[in-house]
Amino acid sequence: MSRFLIAAGGTGGHLAPGIALAEALRERGHECLILISRKQVDARLGARYPALRFAAMPGAGLGASPVAFARFVGSQVRALAFCRGIFRRESPDAVVGFGGFTSAPALLVARLRGVPGALHESNRVPGRAVRLLGRLARRVYLPPGVDLPALDPAVVRAAAMPVRREIQRLPRAAARARWGFDDARPLLVVLGGSQGASALNAWASGQRAALAAAGVQLAVVTGPGKEAGAESLPSGDPKAVFLPFCDQMAALLSAADLVVSRAGAGTLAEMVRCQTPALLVPFPQAADNHQAANAEHFARLGGGEVVPQTGLGALLPRVLQLLAAPATLAEYALRLAAADSALRWEGIIPDLEALAAPSPAAAAAT
Repeated sequence: MSRFLIAAGGTGGHLAPGIALAEALRERGHECLILISRKQVDARLGARYPALRFAAMPGAGLGASPVAFARFVGSQVRALAFCRGIFRRESPDAVVGFGGFTSAPALLVARLRGVPGALHESNRVPGRAVRLLGRLARRVYLPPGVDLPALDPAVVRAAAMPVRREIQRLPRAAARARWGFDDARPLLVVLGGSQGASALNAWASGQRAALAAAGVQLAVVTGPGKEAGAESLPSGDPKAVFLPFCDQMAALLSAADLVVSRAGAGTLAEMVRCQTPALLVPFPQAADNHQAANAEHFARLGGGEVVPQTGLGALLPRVLQLLAAPATLAEYALRLAAADSALRWEGIIPDLEALAAPSPAAAAAT
C-alpha cells in the first residue's frame, strides 16, 4: 500500500479528475489525501465523497494586475508552509498534481523531500503549471497526441482525463425525471463549466422565449453567484430551470438532447462518457486559447461543432436545426461512444504505483 497526495483544487475541471484518480487508487488499497482550494465549488463537490479525505489549502490564482500578483505570491508562500505540514503528517510516497495553483506548492515540497511527483494535463494545450513544473516531475501525463518538446520524453506518458465512476450514461427517462422534464420534448442544456459563463447565461435567458415557442425545454447551469435575474423569469411550458450548480452531471448530460457549452477538458470528457452531442463555444480569454484546441478536438472526434463566441447571434437557428434532426444527433452520440471506448485513462494507475514504490536500494535499507 502507498500513500498518495493529490493536488487538484481550484476548479471543478481540476478537482473532478483528482477525485476519479483517488477513487481508483483506493480501490487498489492505497491511501489518498486530496488537496483542494478554499473555494465554494471545491467544498461542494468534495462533500459528495465522504469516503475520500480532503484538505483545504490557502491559495489564489495568478492575476495580471500588481495587486493580484502580490496576492498570488503571498498565498503561495502560505501554501508552501501548509504543504510542508501535510508532508510531515502524511509522509506521502508520491504526489500527483492536476494543474492550477494547488499543484505548485505540493510539487515543490515533494522535490525538496525527494518524493516522486507526477503531473496530469487534461487540456490540448498544456497549462502554465505543467509547463513550469514539468521539469520537477518524474512523470507527466498528456492527452494522446499532445507533446511538450521541452520535457524529457522518458517522463511523458499519453493518458486521457480521469472521469469519476459516477459519470455514466443513464436511461433518458429516469434522468429527465429528476428535474421533471417531459420525455417527449427536446431538451437543451447550457453549461459554462463549474464557474459558469456569463455570455452563455445571457444567451440562454435571451433565447428562452424563442426556444419555448419551438417546444424546447431548457436547463442552464449558471455557475455560483451568476444566477441573478434567472429566477425572475416567468415559469412556463416547456419547462426551463436555471441552476447555480449541478452535482448530478451524469443525469443532466444523459437527459439532454444537445448541449451548448464552454470547452473545458473536464466537461468535454464527461460529455464523451455520456455520449452527449454539443455545440461548443470556447471561452475566448482562456489561457493560450486552450479551450479552442479542446473544442476542435471534440469536433474531430465527431461529437459536435464549434461556434465562436462572436457567432452567438447565429447560434439559435443551428440549435433548432439540430434538435429537429434526431438522426444527426444520434450519429454524434455513436461517434462519442466509439471515442469513449478508445480514450481510456486507467493505465496511469499501475504506472503511479510503480512510481510510488520504494526503490530496491531503499527497500533493502529498511
